[in-house]
Amino acid sequence: MQTPLIITIIAVIAIIVLMCIGYVKAPPDMAYIISGLRKKAKVVIGKASIRIPFFERLDKLTLRLIPIDVKTSNAVPTADYININVDATVNVKVSNEPEKIALAAENFLNKNPEYIATVAREVLEGNVREIVGKMRLEEMVSDRQKFANLVKENAEPDLAAMGLDIISFNVQNFVDGNEVIENLGIDNIVKIKKAAAIARAESERDIKVAQAEADKQSNDAKVAAETEIAKKQNELAIKKSELQMDADTKKAMADAAYQIQQEEQRKTIEITTANADIARQEREIELKQKEVAVKEQALEAEIKKQAEADKYAAQQKADADLYERQKEAEAKKFEAERQAEARKAQAEADRYAKEQEAAGIRAVGEAEATAISAKGIAEAEAMEKKAEAYAKYNKAAVAEMLIKILPDIAASIAQPLSAIDKVTIIGGDGGGNGVEQMAGNVPVVMAKVFESMKEATGIDLAQIVNAESYDAQVNRNISLSGLDSVNLVVTDKTDKIDKNDAPQIPDATE
Repeated sequence: MQTPLIITIIAVIAIIVLMCIGYVKAPPDMAYIISGLRKKAKVVIGKASIRIPFFERLDKLTLRLIPIDVKTSNAVPTADYININVDATVNVKVSNEPEKIALAAENFLNKNPEYIATVAREVLEGNVREIVGKMRLEEMVSDRQKFANLVKENAEPDLAAMGLDIISFNVQNFVDGNEVIENLGIDNIVKIKKAAAIARAESERDIKVAQAEADKQSNDAKVAAETEIAKKQNELAIKKSELQMDADTKKAMADAAYQIQQEEQRKTIEITTANADIARQEREIELKQKEVAVKEQALEAEIKKQAEADKYAAQQKADADLYERQKEAEAKKFEAERQAEARKAQAEADRYAKEQEAAGIRAVGEAEATAISAKGIAEAEAMEKKAEAYAKYNKAAVAEMLIKILPDIAASIAQPLSAIDKVTIIGGDGGGNGVEQMAGNVPVVMAKVFESMKEATGIDLAQIVNAESYDAQVNRNISLSGLDSVNLVVTDKTDKIDKNDAPQIPDATE
């Protein structure tokens, strides 16, 4: 009874010992392959399992990454027949897929990573050569990722047949012995520099265009302001000329009226008594005082208006200068950041200064026009007084004026004779000699002048001249009566008029 129990115990202990001996535990980066009793080997990764000693064997296959430096051993021609060398870094590992692990076990069981790397390098180099021959150099250099993807896609089937996976494929460098890649870089550099130069030139062109446009707008504003100023100045000059013309006309009329008034006053003084002389002096003093007062008022108004205009112009110019300085200070302050706005502010300041200057000029013109207008009004009033004096002139006064100019008329008639150097007279008409005829031209012409005046004015100068003669007063009874008109009074011889009772007219020579 005890023998079977002992056998059982021994068997159990043996099984336990066998299990302890055959217990295996695989790490995550290692694949344990148990084969022997099974038709298909068992793969253990990152877990524990039992291997039956003596009947099953245990093999190991690394699952770690295997870095591979892939370099072409010699130059490879590209699709555009340029020989290059390729340097790439590849990471491969044994796949975790059961089918690929079985393939890897067949190829790399119990092999070190260096061996796996050597085999994989040869496969990858061949695929690199194949892809290099299908691509152009510029395409490979400009798009390395595309080249790496093509090599990876082309090499994955070959490596998968060995149970390997490509984890990464990175191209380190392309090298050619003819410096083609460097020349491509130079070409790109030149293109980039060219594009940068073009962009810079375009930017400078835009800046210059903007600058020119700003200068043009500033110049247009300046020209417009100067044109407006010129127009205002022309209008002011025309207005001054018109006012001056009116003033000259009124002054001439006032001068004529003043002369008439002077003649009337002189006539009044001459035909009045000593009291009239005193009255004349008083009148002259009064007129002079009035004239002085008018001139003082006109001068005071002109000086006051001119002073006010100068003060206003100076004040406006000072304000404009202050405003301009403020704008210039603001323009300098923001010149670095906002140069365009500073120019605009400067242009506005200039325009404002011009407007203020134009306003000052306009104020001066208005003041001058006011002074001229006041002076014209005073002269017009003087002219009106002269016109009233002319209206008071009677025929006797007119006759006196005409008599005064008779010597000048006679002198003018005789003047041509004085210019004759030598006269040769041969015979004469009507029985007279040539000398008498020549000497009689002056009286004949004077008689014609008297007749013309009588027809034109109704005044008989011959009768007025002879009014004081004995024949006119005694035989013909001609007398001058009244101061308002010259009358020829014919009476009977018995109706004598005393000479002292008739009004006297002054001698033409006085």
